[in-house]
Amino acid sequence: MRQRITERIWLWLTSQPKFLASLGTSHIHKPLSEICKYFNRMINMKINRSSRHQKIIGNFGEHLICNMLSRTGFEVTIVDHTGIDLIAYNPKTKQRLGITVKSRTRNIGKEDEAVYILSYRKGKNDRQKLFNACAAFSCEPWIGVYIETSDFADLYLTSLKNYDEKYRGKEGKAVDSWRMTKKDKEEYEKDHNVKHIRIEFHSINWDWEK
Repeated sequence: MRQRITERIWLWLTSQPKFLASLGTSHIHKPLSEICKYFNRMINMKINRSSRHQKIIGNFGEHLICNMLSRTGFEVTIVDHTGIDLIAYNPKTKQRLGITVKSRTRNIGKEDEAVYILSYRKGKNDRQKLFNACAAFSCEPWIGVYIETSDFADLYLTSLKNYDEKYRGKEGKAVDSWRMTKKDKEEYEKDHNVKHIRIEFHSINWDWEK
């Protein structure tokens, strides 16, 4: 019965132009059973942010990068310093990274939204702050981006030099962004200098509504 209701709702929604525009084309031609699973996930897995969620997700992104670098042999620590959030040192290569981290949560339908990584608005210059901090600690400037949805999360890590050469685009913009369109993600996948980890979330028993 629930499956039939879901199918009817889906058929009605896919006749609505605004819904199709927000959904994109990736799910339209899939088998109906998969579409129903996707639709049920949209209903059941919407992220309801707490009042401190941005602070929490920011801390989580920093600790996750620390964990992954530590597992790779880096000595790494979180720092309270203008311009950078982490300092990581690779004893084998003698490489020292100064990393600024941006973390965001995206609900279903918003996964392709870009993440602002460096701002120049209202007199700010996050890029110069990153350069100054890295100069103070003799680090290479790097950027880390953590983006999570209800089902998965992506962690990206690359040098500012690599970002500038391949992904920044035109200078003079109000912000530098880490784009997350399908085309951009395909480019990241092909770039050995963009470190990437995908994390899948599988809820076994996490229903708080009952």
